[in-house]
Amino acid sequence: MEVKIKIWLEKDGLNVLGDGRLKLLRTIDEVGSINAAAEKLGISYRHAWGHLKKLEERLGCKLIEPRTGGKGGGGTTLTAGAKRFLSDFEKIRKEIDSHVKEKFEGFDMRKD
Repeated sequence: MEVKIKIWLEKDGLNVLGDGRLKLLRTIDEVGSINAAAEKLGISYRHAWGHLKKLEERLGCKLIEPRTGGKGGGGTTLTAGAKRFLSDFEKIRKEIDSHVKEKFEGFDMRKD
């Protein structure tokens, strides 16, 4: 048996960041484009854009920096603040996950 947990952030009762938005931001960082990230994740550009706008509104800061097209083409990068935020969130999530797994190590409901 293996214990599993989900961790997400909320603000004023509204979801701010969970697995889906985290994956979207990490994929944008990897591929350099909202459109390419959405395609890779199997969601529409409109859906991805909506998540990003809600996330920025709820956090009150910019997370992405769009680049307009031209010779090198357009794209999107994460702000330095977004990269720090994601890194901190993932670090805390790993620590919590490790702690929970440690606490449940050897857990067996069949024991008397």
